[in-house]
Amino acid sequence: MIETKQEHIASIFINIFLGLLGLICLAPLIHILATSLSTSMYVNLGDVTFWPKGFTLVSYEYILKNSSFWRSMWISVERLVMGVLLQLTLTVLSAYPLSKNNHEFRSRTAMAWFFFIPMLFSGGTIPWFLNIHRLGLLNTIWALVLPGGVSTFFVLLILNFFRGIPKDLEEAAVIDGASQWKILFSVFIPLSAPALATIAVYSMLGIWNSWFDGMILMSTPKNYPLMTYLQSATVKVKYDNLSQFEIERLSKVGDKTARAAKVFIGTLPILATYPFFQKYFTKGLLLGSIKG
Repeated sequence: MIETKQEHIASIFINIFLGLLGLICLAPLIHILATSLSTSMYVNLGDVTFWPKGFTLVSYEYILKNSSFWRSMWISVERLVMGVLLQLTLTVLSAYPLSKNNHEFRSRTAMAWFFFIPMLFSGGTIPWFLNIHRLGLLNTIWALVLPGGVSTFFVLLILNFFRGIPKDLEEAAVIDGASQWKILFSVFIPLSAPALATIAVYSMLGIWNSWFDGMILMSTPKNYPLMTYLQSATVKVKYDNLSQFEIERLSKVGDKTARAAKVFIGTLPILATYPFFQKYFTKGLLLGSIKG
């Protein structure tokens, strides 16, 4: 198909607009990187924009020796791995029976409402906290993982995707004597790999960027995940939690440059993985429209 002159001009303007929009989105990150690589004197004077002044790596040298930062980083990585695996497992196990009709699963309607109602009406923060407290999960990694184990939105997406799989494949497996577990793991899950990858991407972003639950469920900063640690460090520096040696090192580095370096390093894991999963974001927009 030959592109007309008007379409070619429109394509150029669209590409320019999207390029400018991309630069605007990258501008804060570039500014943070420039701040982290600048001398604290220029940063405090407000002279740093998108290019470092008085180039120095002293802020990153400070972070390399900051055990609190790396402990929080490890907690976030541990939470990410456990949380994504748990969400994928429980989402699949919940969506598969709900994808059946009422003749195959008689309690399907009641179970569907069991999942759907909490999506409309939340119990609130206080009952949520009291529940976790009574289960004895406070100040443990499980408090960050288990409460988010099932997302109703993810269940609905995978449920609709399962319904879009041809029924003939399941019937052929039944004729061959396959059990429901065999059908799930041999037919549905392999065919649902793109959908599950999409769910994994959204789950990763949500878990990595979550900070509020860490602040509520962890009473000591040493148990904070990375985003909670960065939030508390960005709002204000708690010198009462630092040793005299760390305070002296921070005074040489500069508070603002150290915070900028922490924020930049904290975004690197997601930035590094995003290009590999970018195509699944587009697929994720279409999952909910699949109908059986």
